[in-house]
Amino acid sequence: MSDQEKVRIYDTTLRDGTQGEGFSLSGLDKIRIAKRLDAFGVDYIEGGWPGSNPKDIEFFKAAAQETWQHAKIAAFGSTRRADISVEEDPQVQLLIDAQTPVITIFGKSWELQVTEVLRTSVEENQAMIRDTCRHLKEAGREVVYDAEHFFDGYKDGPDHAMATLKAAVEGGADWLVLCDTNGGCLPGEIAQISRVVRESFPEVALGIHTHNDCELGVANAIASVEAGATQVQGTINGYGERTGNCNLTSVIPILELKMGRQAVTDVSKMRDLSFFVDDVSNNPHFARAPFVGRTAFAHKGGMHVNAVQKLARTYEHIRPEQVGNEQQILVSELSGQSNILIKAQQMGLPLEKGSEEAKQILGTIKEMEQVGYTFEAAGGSLELLIRRQLGQWERPWNLSEYHCSFRQYRNGHDPVCEATVKLDVQGESTHTVSEGRGVVNALDSALRKALLPFFAEIQKVQLIDYKVRIIDGGNATAAKTRVLIVQTDGEKTWGTVGVSDSIIEASWIALSDGIDLFLQRS
Repeated sequence: MSDQEKVRIYDTTLRDGTQGEGFSLSGLDKIRIAKRLDAFGVDYIEGGWPGSNPKDIEFFKAAAQETWQHAKIAAFGSTRRADISVEEDPQVQLLIDAQTPVITIFGKSWELQVTEVLRTSVEENQAMIRDTCRHLKEAGREVVYDAEHFFDGYKDGPDHAMATLKAAVEGGADWLVLCDTNGGCLPGEIAQISRVVRESFPEVALGIHTHNDCELGVANAIASVEAGATQVQGTINGYGERTGNCNLTSVIPILELKMGRQAVTDVSKMRDLSFFVDDVSNNPHFARAPFVGRTAFAHKGGMHVNAVQKLARTYEHIRPEQVGNEQQILVSELSGQSNILIKAQQMGLPLEKGSEEAKQILGTIKEMEQVGYTFEAAGGSLELLIRRQLGQWERPWNLSEYHCSFRQYRNGHDPVCEATVKLDVQGESTHTVSEGRGVVNALDSALRKALLPFFAEIQKVQLIDYKVRIIDGGNATAAKTRVLIVQTDGEKTWGTVGVSDSIIEASWIALSDGIDLFLQRS
């Protein structure tokens, strides 16, 4: 690909992304994410607004000490204030003091905002844009001008909106970035207006900054690129104010794999980066995210799975590994034998199409899902089911009984949850008692205590997730409960499921199956 075809990626996760609800980063978090973005091949990383808060100050100080392989760090701020010289505006000076090679400023494109929000004249607004761009260029910085509310401003008054861009060009701006700040425009509008700007200012590079209020953030960015934009601003996983920003984890693969436009160093690292940002910000992964989600290449219906097994591209628009993802074959009541065969093959278990074992496994799965089981997130339970059917499973211990109690005291003493477990392990009877912070914690502790003398390796196993779902809520407190438990040994992770009228029994089934599977694999 030639350099002319490259689209510059401008990441604003660290600034615009943190304006989203539930997305917060420490100064160290920002540096960690910035380093990953740099390694990924992002061209610009917007670190924040210098002086606006201690974390941004911390970030820019730390960033100045780092060596960046690819990306340029950008500081973000506003044009000078009305009726004050740019040299006297302390906010502009803070942008320069941040010591970043790139400074991004925003200005008002919409006459309504100029007169009603800034309460100044259109002439002064244009002077604010022109003066600030010129001042920053004289300071030796690359200047990105974000035309805030540009599309709304253009539709309301095109002459005024274009005059603000002209002021930025006169000030020496390196980039004109058109912002759909309200996120309310459609792709056709974005393309048409972007094309007008591209033709009017051919000497300055064009960028696009979209929001996702109409679920069109990515589509609008692509529309602008097709009209001539060569910079796309957005955030990893689409974090941002209100419904979020243009999602770079979608727009980058589209640019690279659909449009043949170079955007980053290696798009196959896309999923790893997506998960990293979620993990650092302590947010759950969105399973249905395009390209990078866990179910992005998941197949459930039997006919689909049969086709994918023969020719994957019949139901996959790209190869999953191109973005670092992988194909998932789900098993449920909708499954055909192909689902079971592929799952068994992935587990290294011999299973032939049309065999009695395959038919019985499929029948058992459908019966179990009828009463509330689900195996989509419980691959461990599915593996045990297949092993049992193939005669490759023998539990190395047997349950005699277990008992749980919960005591609440009136005198302020902390409540106590206690579990008793009696097992027969390798011909020996064990009887253990353990307290915990709840039923599952107490049962888990008692079961481990009973098994540890015989299987020392289970000390590596940890319970990392526990989810409860009421299946038939119409039965109120008599409703069936489904419990999903996820465990790990530090290298592999597996999920198991239990269903019962009793939440305790459902928890025991999922918990004990998880331990059992680990021992089967050991």
